[in-house]
This record gives sequence, C-alpha cells and structure tokens, in this order.
Amino acid sequence: MLEGDGVLSLYKKYGAFMEGHFLLSSGLHSRYYLQSALVLQYPSVAEMLCSSLAENFLDKEVDVVIGPAIGGIIVAHEVARRLNAKAIFAEREHGVFTLRRGFSISKGEKVLVVEDVVTTGGSVKEVIKLAGGCGGEVVGIGALVDRSADFSPSIPYAYLLKLNIENYEPEDCPLCKKNITLVKPGSKNLRR
Repeated sequence: MLEGDGVLSLYKKYGAFMEGHFLLSSGLHSRYYLQSALVLQYPSVAEMLCSSLAENFLDKEVDVVIGPAIGGIIVAHEVARRLNAKAIFAEREHGVFTLRRGFSISKGEKVLVVEDVVTTGGSVKEVIKLAGGCGGEVVGIGALVDRSADFSPSIPYAYLLKLNIENYEPEDCPLCKKNITLVKPGSKNLRR
C-alpha cells in the first residue's frame, strides 16, 4: 500500500507539489499547492494511488463512489474500479453540488465520498449532504492528500498523505504583504 512519503515523492516527481502563493478553492491562501492532475494524468500512477486508498474501504461493501468535480472525478473512478462499485461525480449547478448526466444514488446504497486533496473539507461535506439527501448511506470518506480537514468522527476517514501546511485568510496572508503574485490553479470558481 502506497502512503506517506511515497505519495509525496510521486507529487514531487511529477511537479505536482508546487511552491509559491496560491489561492485555494476554499478562498484561503497558501505557500504550497498540490496539483493532483499532474500525477493522475498517468493511468498507472492513478491506479496505484487510488487502489491504495481503496484498500481502506474493502470491508464497507461500497455501492457508489462519488467525488466532487473536478478533482474527485478520476479518484472516484479508480477507487470504484478497485471496489467493484459504481463511479459518479457531483457538479456545481448554481453554486450547489448536484447530480447531473443521469447519475443517481438510490435509497440505502452505501456511498464512499472521495477527493484528491482536502483542505477545509467544504466540498466533501457538500457531497456528503447531497448523497444523504438522495437516501444514500455515507460509509466513508477518502482522500489522496489531507491538508487539515475536520470531519465528523462518525464517518470513517482515510487518506494516503497528511500534510500540515499553514493556510492564510487573505487579510492575514504574509505572502500578500510581500507582494508575491497570487496564482489560482484550482477548479472552483470563486467570487472575489
């Protein structure tokens, strides 16, 4: 099972662990950014990472693996492949995560929510609410990288790599005070 330093090594090898001044999807600022797409663009690497993540949920009898678009799409697909489950993703419509494209979660289905990188956990919490609203039973949360999320202890949570990276509110950001150019590499549209 791949985890910890092995995961970080892969992110560094593929240029996916970046240093600079970044605007995260949460609205926070950070000195570091993990661009999982650069790692997941290689199917064999994506399979290796996501299979390792799936190992944590083999006993959950998962029916559906769902991830928030965009970061969770490939992760959901590869984890679902390992768990022999259905893979779907949630998309924002009018600022709210929803199921589109004919995707559905039936009442009583066991749901695993996955993401590539979790910082505040906001997107994952929204997808948990969506799955529950459809009648699904969320049996776990999985992430390739955890930057500082806080989830309900009643839902099992597993990740491959834990990073304690300091994030900043925009008004308290030391990088802003040094006039370092702010870059927005993520996928979530923010209103600033």
